[in-house]
Amino acid sequence: MKPKPKHGNPDSVRLQSKSGKNDRTSVYGIAPVMELLRSGSRRIEKVLISEGIRIKKFGEIVALAREHHVRSEKVAKREFLKFVDHAVNHQGVVAVTSAAEYYDADALLSEVIDNTQSLSLIFDGIEDPGNLGALIRTAEVVGVDGVFIPERRAAGLTEAVTRSSAGATEYVKVAKVMNVNRLIDDLKDNNVWVIGASGDADMDYWDWDWRQPSVLVLGSEGRGLHRLTSEKCDVLVKVPMYGKIDSLNVSVAGGVILYEARRQRSKT
Repeated sequence: MKPKPKHGNPDSVRLQSKSGKNDRTSVYGIAPVMELLRSGSRRIEKVLISEGIRIKKFGEIVALAREHHVRSEKVAKREFLKFVDHAVNHQGVVAVTSAAEYYDADALLSEVIDNTQSLSLIFDGIEDPGNLGALIRTAEVVGVDGVFIPERRAAGLTEAVTRSSAGATEYVKVAKVMNVNRLIDDLKDNNVWVIGASGDADMDYWDWDWRQPSVLVLGSEGRGLHRLTSEKCDVLVKVPMYGKIDSLNVSVAGGVILYEARRQRSKT
C-alpha cells in the first residue's frame, strides 16, 4: 500500500471526554485484584477478604498487598457483600479503589499517530460489559497500543468490565472520546488506516495488510457499525462464516482479526 496523503493536525480537535473519571469503585475476583495490585495503576484503599473462604491464592494476594503498602483484612461475609453489590462471582476478595482515570484521549491519539507501526482499537458503541472486558483482555495480550470508546451509549470501565478483562484494564490505555467519527477523521488525516469489521464487507480480514499503522473499528452487538462510521472507514473487512450461523460474537471476531494482525507483523 502507498502511504496515505497527510493533511490535518491532530491538535486541531479536542477529543477528551469531560467525564474523565469513574466513581469510587470496587474491583473483585482473584485475578483482577492481583493484577490491580501488580500494576500500581491506581490507588487502592484496602483489600478485603471474606471470612470462611479458603483459597491458596489469598496468601499471594495478602503478600502483594503488603508489598505495595495496601491494608488487607478479613471481614464478615455480610460486610464483605456491601462492597461487591452482592455479586456471586467475587471469589471472596475485593479491592476498594480510588476513582480510576481514563487515559487522556488527545495524548493517546498523538501516540498512535507518532507510531509508524501502531495498532489500536475503536469500539463503536459496544454495550455489553462482558464483551468490552474480553476485548480489552485480548488487546492487552496482543499488544494493542490503545483503545478508544465513545462517551455515550457504550459500556465504560465498570467492575464487570474489569472482571471480564481478568485485570487487563489495569494495563491497556483506554480513552473516552466525545465523537468517534471526528476521531476517525483525525486518524485518517495523519496516515493511520481505519479498518472496520463488517459482515457485509467484500474483503476477508486476512487480505488486509496489517503491517501498516492501523486502527480496527468494532461495532456494537447486533447492530454492528453505525452507518456513518462504516462509510468513514478506509476499508471494511469480514470474518467469513462457514457454518449455519451467520455471525460471531464481537469479542470473538475482534480477537480473530487482532491475532491475524499480530501474525502478519511478526513476519516483518
